[in-house]
Amino acid sequence: MSDREAELAANLAAVEERIARACRAAGRRREEVTLIVVTKTYPAEDVRILSGLGVREVAENRDQEAGPKASACADLPLSWHFVGQLQTNKARSVVGYADVVQSVDRPKLVTALSREAVRAERAVDCLIQVALDADEDKRGERGGVGAGGIEELASLIASAEGLRLAGLMTVAPLTGPYAGRQQAAFERLMEFSTHMRAAHPAANMVSAGMSADLEQAVAAGATHVRVGTAVLGVRPRLG
Repeated sequence: MSDREAELAANLAAVEERIARACRAAGRRREEVTLIVVTKTYPAEDVRILSGLGVREVAENRDQEAGPKASACADLPLSWHFVGQLQTNKARSVVGYADVVQSVDRPKLVTALSREAVRAERAVDCLIQVALDADEDKRGERGGVGAGGIEELASLIASAEGLRLAGLMTVAPLTGPYAGRQQAAFERLMEFSTHMRAAHPAANMVSAGMSADLEQAVAAGATHVRVGTAVLGVRPRLG
C-alpha cells in the first residue's frame, strides 16, 4: 500500500467512525446515511484509490474538472454527483457523466437538464438546492432557491422527461437566521423534505452536512453527507 493509499484509508476510517457514532447518538442505523466523498481539486488517481477502498459515491462541483475526471474513471463502479452551481450552458456536459445533480435551483436549469437527458437517453436524479439564507422567493449567495420556490421546482422536475425528483440539498448558510446554527438549518431542511414527500413520496433523499458538521446533519435526519477535506486532506489553493 502506497503512502497515499494508507493516508486515505486512515482518513476514510475516521470519517466512517464519525458517521457511525453520530448514527448511534441519533438512534439511527448506519445504513441510513450514505457517504459521498467530494473529490474536487484532487486527481483521478485519488478517486481510483477511494474506489478500491469501497467508496461508491463521489461528487464534483466544477464541470471543467469533473468531466475529464469522470471519463478517466469510467471503468469504476461509481455514482457521480454534481454539487456546484450550474450554468445552463453546462447542462449537456454535466448530463454526460452525472448520475445526480444536487444543485437544481431554477426552472431554466430544469428545462436544460431535461432536454439534455432526453438527448443522451439518460435518467438523471435531481435534488433541489434550498438556500436557507435567502428570502422566500430569492436565490442564496451560494446558489439555491428560497423556501417559496421549492414546490414549483418539485413539480417541474417531477414532470420533466429524463429527470427524477430525488429530494433536497442544502449548504449550511454563512448569513441569515441559521448562520452558525447548522443543526437547526438541517432540521429546517428536513421539515421541507417532509412537506415535499407528501406530494412526491419517492423524493426521500436529504443531502446535508460536510466535514465540519456531518454530525449535526446526521442528528437532523440527513440521508447523505458530502465529505471532502476530512477524507482527502486540506485542498490546494485554486487560482
